[in-house]
Amino acid sequence: MDSSLKLFFSGVAILLTFVAFVPYIRSILAGITKPHVFSWVIWGTTTVIVFFAQLEAKGGIGAWPIGVSGAITTFIAALAFIKCSDISITRTDWLFFLSALASLPFWYFTSDPLWAVVVLTAVDLLGFGPTIRKAYDFPHEENIPFFLLFMARNTFALLALESYSVATALFPLSVSCACLFLLIMVSYRRKVVCV
Repeated sequence: MDSSLKLFFSGVAILLTFVAFVPYIRSILAGITKPHVFSWVIWGTTTVIVFFAQLEAKGGIGAWPIGVSGAITTFIAALAFIKCSDISITRTDWLFFLSALASLPFWYFTSDPLWAVVVLTAVDLLGFGPTIRKAYDFPHEENIPFFLLFMARNTFALLALESYSVATALFPLSVSCACLFLLIMVSYRRKVVCV
């Protein structure tokens, strides 16, 4: 695929990142959306590390949207903590969080971008655990447009990759699928749970 088209897809993915995150951050500041702090800490950490692993695996400009997302995600984790958005922590949340932390040293010792992305994608997906649990109980506290835009962003990030491999494509593909699952679940739960 033409490199200018890859640059276009990367630009669209970065634009979608901002389009998704700006209203999401405003929604947090307004007290409407209450993100689960554990999920965002896990996602921020893994996204930043995956960005560097994708660069090492020759993801090129297709990795840029992941890097931008990692920086903003880390900011949202801090904002969720400061705003005390959702700091209710269950034993299951601790299980997800500790599993995520236990997986990180594995990547460090392998020093292989493939294993980095495999392990960190698993960790990132574990980060969805607390949010899925919370969204199941409180589906009206989640922001559907955000996760829809995030799914689209990852699709464009996939299209922008300069080199396709498990190391470059697994993370954005997996996050897109997790967002789709969350969207379906929240939509269903909103129909059965009254406000």
